[in-house]
Amino acid sequence: MIRVFPRKTNATPTDDKVYFTGPPLWPLEDREVHVSTTFTWDRAKAESLARQWEEQGYDVKVGGPAYGDVGGEFVGGRYVGGGYTITSRGCNNKCWFCYVWKREGRLRELPIVDGYNILDSNLLGCSGDHIKSVFEMLGQQAEKPIFTGGLEAKLLKPWHVDLLKEYKTERMYFAYDTPDDYEPLVNATEMLFSGGFKPHDRKCCCYCLIGYPNDTMEQAEKRLRDVYKLGLTPFAMLYRDYKGEYAQDWRQTQRQWARPIIIYGRKDLN
Repeated sequence: MIRVFPRKTNATPTDDKVYFTGPPLWPLEDREVHVSTTFTWDRAKAESLARQWEEQGYDVKVGGPAYGDVGGEFVGGRYVGGGYTITSRGCNNKCWFCYVWKREGRLRELPIVDGYNILDSNLLGCSGDHIKSVFEMLGQQAEKPIFTGGLEAKLLKPWHVDLLKEYKTERMYFAYDTPDDYEPLVNATEMLFSGGFKPHDRKCCCYCLIGYPNDTMEQAEKRLRDVYKLGLTPFAMLYRDYKGEYAQDWRQTQRQWARPIIIYGRKDLN
């Protein structure tokens, strides 16, 4: 199967059946083409690429999160690169800014596929048996675990921290997007640091959504600084609407809070 992507990211597969353009001048033996699109603002480009492949006689299907696909069982290496894995779909939360629960529905567990970078939207919402099985799988990988999909602070328990420490987690991400996220984040950091993790070790990180409707620079800056004061590494995530548009004056703030080398070099934080 040929996979076509309108945008290249760190998670995009890199095998010889992956394309980011129209078809090559020579015909390919494989005639099935999937155009996979993550972001809604890339749909126009995805549909243009689909037409280019269709015009050359390929059997083209367009889909992905941008088109509301609910997501089935995870197939390693198909739509994300090696090392990434998804062990559950959906989320039981209904955050206004998130499309996961609208697209994939309530949380459901999947068969566990090998990988070290977990992309689950809410792994800690899964059953204890599933979480333990995921860590057992992580223990068999050559790379240390990374939880890019995020861990929900209010669901974190001491036994989760024990597993995170035992399996030598390289990096984990929590979230502080709205005011009600703060107290659970405080409790989570207390558990993490009591469990052996160190403040500002760059293993314990936190996504912070900024620039959403009615957000202000002052409020966003305070959230980011509060995360830093807790001992976590903040990562500003710039809000974009369905069309991918965002307020331009937020870009500089986002850049200042998106790279650890910049954050830890700031004199006003130390």
